[in-house]
Amino acid sequence: MKRLLLTAVMVIVAAAAALASNYRNIGSTQAKTLLDKGTVFLLDVRTPQEYQQAHLAGAVLIPVSELERRIGEIPRNKTVLVYCAVGSRSNLVAGFLAEKGYRQVYNMSDGIVGWYRNNLPIVR
Repeated sequence: MKRLLLTAVMVIVAAAAALASNYRNIGSTQAKTLLDKGTVFLLDVRTPQEYQQAHLAGAVLIPVSELERRIGEIPRNKTVLVYCAVGSRSNLVAGFLAEKGYRQVYNMSDGIVGWYRNNLPIVR
């Protein structure tokens, strides 16, 4: 009986941790809608060189390599939308932020490449 109870508690704790570290993957068109609503912190996690080539208006550049050191620059009281080139680096960062307790985190799963392909505006 004790073992069953212990197993049940462990399952509940694991499920709660998984829910707490939740984030959503959205496409660039959904991201545009989210940004149009305002109060979104737009996080670009690419390199400075990539950012100089093209970025989304209002994006804050914090490269993946600097994220842990600069995490304090990311507000906890706003929705966070993370993007990179094609969604792979930003997916890792979105998961990291969710694990750190950020509540509303979105990964733009098609990245700036998808944004561009959907003819959405970029800054060059």
